[in-house]
Amino acid sequence: MAVRHVLGLSGGRDSAALAVYMRQYYPELDIEYFFTDTGKELPEVYTYLNKLEGFLGKTITRLNTQRGFDYWLAEYNYFLPSAKVRWCTRKLKLDPFKGWVNSMLNQGDVVYSYVAIRSDEEHREGYSSHHKNLIVKMPFREDNYNKAAVMDLLNSSGLGLPKYYEWRSRSGCTFCFFQQKIEWVNLKERHPEAFEEAKAIEKMAIENKSPFLWSEGEPLEALEKPERIAKIKSDYEYRKLKERTNKPVNPLLVGLETDIDELYFAEEGNGACNICHK
Repeated sequence: MAVRHVLGLSGGRDSAALAVYMRQYYPELDIEYFFTDTGKELPEVYTYLNKLEGFLGKTITRLNTQRGFDYWLAEYNYFLPSAKVRWCTRKLKLDPFKGWVNSMLNQGDVVYSYVAIRSDEEHREGYSSHHKNLIVKMPFREDNYNKAAVMDLLNSSGLGLPKYYEWRSRSGCTFCFFQQKIEWVNLKERHPEAFEEAKAIEKMAIENKSPFLWSEGEPLEALEKPERIAKIKSDYEYRKLKERTNKPVNPLLVGLETDIDELYFAEEGNGACNICHK
């Protein structure tokens, strides 16, 4: 029997900060870092993971390299995943992790899994253990680390934020259904080839009578029309201005906000799962 320590990375802010935190404060732990790859990640995610590997001095194990999104889309008869039916989370994130960690548990190992849920995320529950020897730990919650502390960790380490935070609020697949409409517009402008792929997948799904679209109530072909893009941008700026006007200024947090923040995520993308977006 061995004691193993594992930490999942999403390519996002919080999980990267937790990796930095564990390296700085628990250097004696031999932590195994992993990333569940859907095959549909943003280029900025891979760039950031490579940068993180350099900082950690360790290879990040890539899980799920054999059966990516395209395989499971066909298995589900080209029905798109949605907030109501998250087959992508189960097949591309949870199951690969379970398969990997079960190989350790079946040997009788005790596995500590570190999850990046902050102290200011009371609404998040995280991954529940499915085995008595799998122990889930939340260091940020235990040590009272909030978003500001996470940002400070990343900035002081020299890693900073992944580049996609300039136009997107979270990590996740290029066509994640939790995206805001403004983020779909940004994807089209930043990565037009990924937007075109998402549009083609959605068209195929519609032909196969999928009950869901990528963006609720609106196909991407309608969303990308110039007049619709102008309206989406205008609505987004209005919401952002309204939120900033109504929110009291905290001088301790000035400079820590990202351009697209969770504050503006409530209307269209709320509820994103921990394992994809941390």
